[in-house]
Amino acid sequence: MQELLHELKYHNRPEIGRVLGCVYGSELVKEGYDKQLDLLVPIPLHPWKKKRRGYNQSEAFATGLAEAMQVPVNAAVVERVVNNETQTRKSRLRRWENVSDVFVVTNQAGVVGKRVLVVDDVITTGATVEACGNALLQAGCSAISAVSIAYSGE
Repeated sequence: MQELLHELKYHNRPEIGRVLGCVYGSELVKEGYDKQLDLLVPIPLHPWKKKRRGYNQSEAFATGLAEAMQVPVNAAVVERVVNNETQTRKSRLRRWENVSDVFVVTNQAGVVGKRVLVVDDVITTGATVEACGNALLQAGCSAISAVSIAYSGE
């Protein structure tokens, strides 16, 4: 899995995310999770980082999930407004501080009352997912869940 994630994030292989999303989404459908969701929201990259990489790996994963689950994905509903530095080498506390105010909901009407699945590629401390989820809850979502390809547990 580590090799797949490295290819997905750093070697221009967004199709890996979409395929993993389709496989994982099929499993979630078997358990009925598709009936508990209204919208998938991938963790956004800062526009500068997305332009540099060419795609958002979490969005690629969300696209595959959406295909399998038949739940819409909206990558534009949340925006990353701060181009914070990478979380890779940060301590747990520094990760929380690094993402506390980086997300803004750009389409509040699109999330009010919705049950949202926040989609990330890797969850380590949960700081990024929690920060994005908090922004969505403040905008009026009725429920937030999270999913990722992997959990690193650092």
